[in-house]
Amino acid sequence: MTAENKDVKTEGKDTKNTKYHSKPYKYQKRKRFCKFCAKGIEIVDYKDVETLKKYINFNNKIMPKKQSGCCTSHQRRVSNAIKRARILALLPFIDQN
Repeated sequence: MTAENKDVKTEGKDTKNTKYHSKPYKYQKRKRFCKFCAKGIEIVDYKDVETLKKYINFNNKIMPKKQSGCCTSHQRRVSNAIKRARILALLPFIDQN
């Protein structure tokens, strides 16, 4: 190969390794926010069954913080409220199938 051929081959290409460079994403992740903090709710009531059902999955397990989107303090309060509601038979422990 001559020097002229090398220049022609690398002329249109970017010489940097683009594998490790950040690329703009088509979709950006939306930042999660705590719904209780947004509404200004401090106390999670165990008698409010409709709200608590949103934080239980289809197996009647308490959803983790990553899925529910609650902050740490409200996630702790939600889980305690769900446990209290289960003891008072407002929510089921297991699914009845």
